[in-house]
Amino acid sequence: MNTIPITPAATAAPAEPAPQRDIQHYMRPGLLQLQSLPPLSLYVHLPWCLKKCPYCDFNSHEARGDADAGGSAVPEQRYIDALMADLESALPLIWGRTVHSIFIGGGTPSLFSPASIDQLIGGIRARLRLEADCEITMEANPGTFEKDRFRAFRGAGITRLSVGVQSFNDRHLMALGRVHDRAQALAAVQEAADAFDTFNLDIMYALPGQTMEELEQDMQTALALKPPHISIYHLTIEPNTYFAKYPPAIPEDDLAYAMLDRITEMTGQSGMDRYEISAYAQPGHQCFHNTNYWQFGDYLGIGAGAHSKLSFAHRVVRQVRFREPRLYMDQALAGRPVAQDEEVKRADLPFEFMLNALRLRDGFALQDFTERTGLPITAIAKSLQEAERKGLIERDMARVRPTERGFDFLSDLQELFLAH
Repeated sequence: MNTIPITPAATAAPAEPAPQRDIQHYMRPGLLQLQSLPPLSLYVHLPWCLKKCPYCDFNSHEARGDADAGGSAVPEQRYIDALMADLESALPLIWGRTVHSIFIGGGTPSLFSPASIDQLIGGIRARLRLEADCEITMEANPGTFEKDRFRAFRGAGITRLSVGVQSFNDRHLMALGRVHDRAQALAAVQEAADAFDTFNLDIMYALPGQTMEELEQDMQTALALKPPHISIYHLTIEPNTYFAKYPPAIPEDDLAYAMLDRITEMTGQSGMDRYEISAYAQPGHQCFHNTNYWQFGDYLGIGAGAHSKLSFAHRVVRQVRFREPRLYMDQALAGRPVAQDEEVKRADLPFEFMLNALRLRDGFALQDFTERTGLPITAIAKSLQEAERKGLIERDMARVRPTERGFDFLSDLQELFLAH
């Protein structure tokens, strides 16, 4: 499961590109007063996968070897050329800023050859100023695993691998439509551990027909592999997916809640800290890239369907790239990759900030709210009061944190900050 910025659902991208705007348009006077800009991350979307999973609502497309793709299952070179053109068209918006993390998501980025990933990272380094210890994460699936491939990605410059295991149970992997089995998952995780100092495992729970015992077996297997980081997701039935049309029987809510409690208990016993609603890490192995999303940092998204959130002195802007890969490549190579370009409304900023920041166990500093939104604390005073009255947050003069109850009823807590 890839990590894509948590944003309100975008409307369907139009066929025409968004108007081309120069930097003066974004720098013009406005209502917000941002004293400083937040850390900047880069998200790169590689949209192809071997097979579309029945639960997946991400912008992913099955690789097919056809003539339009030059006879290749994935048009790697043309796509990387498009990414570089996309990045160059965006450079004026982030000129002079340092990139602290890069996340290459999909799709299944590990379908791309190590040589292509090496070219991609080299191209990014040539165009952007990267932090000396810049975290560079790439998603990989066991179904694309072959011996020494992960080590080659490390040689290409990847510093952190995220392995989409989802389960170690063959019956559940089949139900999820995964292209790998338990043996491939174990081999892939072992190679990730051998090649990388830090890596992540994606695990899903509340799977079709899953019992508490089977969930415990999955977690015991995962924890025995000593991953520095685990991302754990409840299987949800998303609109416009195969599972939405043909819904499987998944565990009732009470059992799913009990499963999550057991996951938190088992990870805690293994020395992992639940620092975010779905993320568990050993000390020193929190994912900087995801944390930047949750702290309402900035991110430039390049690639088919990628989202961006960029701050300027007087406004916060969201962009969306063209979604369909061939259309994206055509538009990016012509210097017009952006399908949507919108300023975030002042009234929507509190909810957008809280949608992210309240996912963190440690919450957020009040000062960060002011710095990242350009709004005064008075903009959220009534909502904070209501959240505290309901027992969903605890706060002092400097910080706001979700309580255990707030974590359990996160959507209810976030909803209090919607613009009325």
